[in-house]
Amino acid sequence: MSRRGTADDGSTGDARATDGDGPPADGDRPAGPSGSEPLVAVEGLEKHYPVRSGLLRRRTGAVRAVDGVSFEVGRGEALGLVGESGCGKSTVAETLLRLEEPTGGTVRFDGTEVSGDVDDATIDDLRRRTATVFQDPADSLDPRMPVGESAAEPLAVRGVARDRRRDRVATLFERVGLSPDLRDRYPHELSGGQKRRVTVARSLALDPEFVVLDEPTAALDVSVQAAILDLLAELRGRFGLSLLLISHDMSVVREACDRVAVMYAGEIVETGPTAAVLDDPAHPYTRALAAAVPTPDPRAGRPENTLSGAVPDPSDPPDGCRFHTRCPEVIPPAGSALSSEEFAAVVDFRTALADGTADVGGSRSADAGDGRERALREAYGLPDPGGEEGRRSWRRSRSRRTATTTPRSRACARRSRRSVSARRRHGRR
Repeated sequence: MSRRGTADDGSTGDARATDGDGPPADGDRPAGPSGSEPLVAVEGLEKHYPVRSGLLRRRTGAVRAVDGVSFEVGRGEALGLVGESGCGKSTVAETLLRLEEPTGGTVRFDGTEVSGDVDDATIDDLRRRTATVFQDPADSLDPRMPVGESAAEPLAVRGVARDRRRDRVATLFERVGLSPDLRDRYPHELSGGQKRRVTVARSLALDPEFVVLDEPTAALDVSVQAAILDLLAELRGRFGLSLLLISHDMSVVREACDRVAVMYAGEIVETGPTAAVLDDPAHPYTRALAAAVPTPDPRAGRPENTLSGAVPDPSDPPDGCRFHTRCPEVIPPAGSALSSEEFAAVVDFRTALADGTADVGGSRSADAGDGRERALREAYGLPDPGGEEGRRSWRRSRSRRTATTTPRSRACARRSRRSVSARRRHGRR
């Protein structure tokens, strides 16, 4: 994993809501000492889901959704967690907050371990000092309940009186740019941006120190996204919040986060200051993500770091670096005459053979011997060992194959073949 230096962005001390008295007033949170330990420290976090098959539903494997993740979030700092859909970002957040039980690793919050076998008082303390803004506001708001009551639920759990809850929600709505008159409306009567602001208001009900935001700008117009990011920056500066922002949008992370951690297939492959990681990425996967951000220049060509293939099956990840099956910079063995691109094609073909998904149907119609070999080489873009002329011919066939087969279609085809292979391994049809 590539690592870069980190820097804290200030700190705040302890402040929490108490039963009956409500949350602290604005500005009541004292400042913490400079250079203190991180608010959140995660070391080797794992979350594996069992795979069961057969008549007796015996465990035959595990889906390694999160596999050895480590990072820290300083006091007053915003950390971005980025990666493709399905790489384990949301599972990290749920396991970190004990919404899911971790399989392994440790999580420390404000110096206290909150993972493993801990008492109820420790979990209760974690619950009221942390908050979550879930990905889909429509699903996280009860459609049969006015949004004001949904926003007041954390206060109701803590025993705050009804009148005080209503006043607190009015204050929270004003803080996030909503009119208090919206408290009595139902979710279907609000726009997407308004529902997102309601969920942010609810997350602030107990004056938390650490907030997890799962795709806070998803499915919003660009102008509304900018308004939500401005709101988060204002709240963070005003109350000294620590944030874990989960996103697949690199532009959002660049705008809102001090540091970024890049996830791939359940592992973190690179961390560091946001500008350093996105402007000069050290890992090939990070370079591909950064290159995928569209530019407003119509003369700009397609990104060069386009990835092909599918994300590995988390129930059967590849040995070694999990990115090597898609890496455009895979390193050939010592003494090999192949280039990185040529060796990558060989790796793809070996993977297809190992999975039993090698598509040799097109070559069966070719003549035996050299004809079938040429058909296979053209189908998989394999290099020709016949000297430089053979290599030039291979590069021409590779270019034709790339031009006629988009990265998305190659990924879909490979994902389909891997799905069939996975069902066969686990005895499913």
